[in-house]
Amino acid sequence: MAVVTTKQYESLTEETAISLAKELSLFSNEAQLVCKEIGDGNLNYVFHITDQVSKQGIIIKQALPYAKVIGESWPLTLKRAKIEATTLQKHGEYAVGLVPKVYATDEDLAITVMEDLSHLQIVREGLIKGESYPKLSTDIGEYLALTLFNTSDFALHPFEKKALVVEFSNPELCKITEDLIFTDPFFNHETNDFEPALQAEVEAIWTNHLLKLEVAKLKRSFLTEAEALLHGDLHTGSIFASEQETKVIDPEFAFYGPIGFDIGLFLANLIVQSITREGEQREFINEHIQNTWLIFSAKFSDFLKQSEFDSFKNIEGYDAFVLEKIFHDSLGFAGCELIRRTIGLAHVKDLDSIENQEQRILLKKQTLKAGELLIVRRYQIDSIDAVIELLGEIQQ
Repeated sequence: MAVVTTKQYESLTEETAISLAKELSLFSNEAQLVCKEIGDGNLNYVFHITDQVSKQGIIIKQALPYAKVIGESWPLTLKRAKIEATTLQKHGEYAVGLVPKVYATDEDLAITVMEDLSHLQIVREGLIKGESYPKLSTDIGEYLALTLFNTSDFALHPFEKKALVVEFSNPELCKITEDLIFTDPFFNHETNDFEPALQAEVEAIWTNHLLKLEVAKLKRSFLTEAEALLHGDLHTGSIFASEQETKVIDPEFAFYGPIGFDIGLFLANLIVQSITREGEQREFINEHIQNTWLIFSAKFSDFLKQSEFDSFKNIEGYDAFVLEKIFHDSLGFAGCELIRRTIGLAHVKDLDSIENQEQRILLKKQTLKAGELLIVRRYQIDSIDAVIELLGEIQQ
């Protein structure tokens, strides 16, 4: 992997992105390069550069020093680009083939040059269109087990693990998560965004003492439990896929946190799809929800039994204790994600693109209810099948 060095940050343009690609010698001298900026997120530019001769391509992602959704009044650290690139490499060591290859980085320009995934589709966009992605939950279940186990105390010497905790300290982006997922939606905060028709449901959340107490506990877990190197923002918009292939992208929110967080965020985004679908399509999404947990838990349990550093791995009941904690954490984090994606600052197209207002409000109410119940009942829910049953009750 090449490491580019430069002196001063400047935003790339389509023209300068092509110049950079040529400097990196990632294409032949005969290449005829074209570039298009394709980023649709809130924090970055994404340049797709293609050789018109060979049809081969690369992606250059550049972090912006502010959030596009707000503007320059919301400054952001450029260090997140290095964290993203390093996380892709670290996760790629274990989840081979499930993250894009990194070709080059430039810490000063805050760029990561990586594998072109344009032959795949963003999973959120595909699911909204009714795509099924038969390998999605198996691949993501494996990705979660491989990355979360192999970056944890179960797999690493304590010295190595603690050094990685320091290396992947990401306070600025963690603060965004702390505010937008765990705090603002549960108070009358200016960042919240919801339709007036949801006012009663939102105020019920703001005045629900039990719910807020449980969210406070989950936030405390997020703040203090450095269990594994998380992706930190694992939703269906952070995954490319086809029927044969799955790639996880955009780990710029990566840090050492509770294992259940990544699992919970992914499950929550599948739950939104379950709520917005009907009939066989809903059943297929529910199968993805079930399979994600079943694949993760089976593989994580197998890995745990082989742990080099945990002296208690063979104690009867220990693996069940570990997985039970992860499961209940995952449900709680999923609940927080469901609520914030409905009434917080950053919504999801799965819900907001529903044109029929009455239907959209109904489904958003169901999403809020699912979030609330997953948070407050997480210790009473004893299986992933019980989660599906709970969703069925809400959707009636």
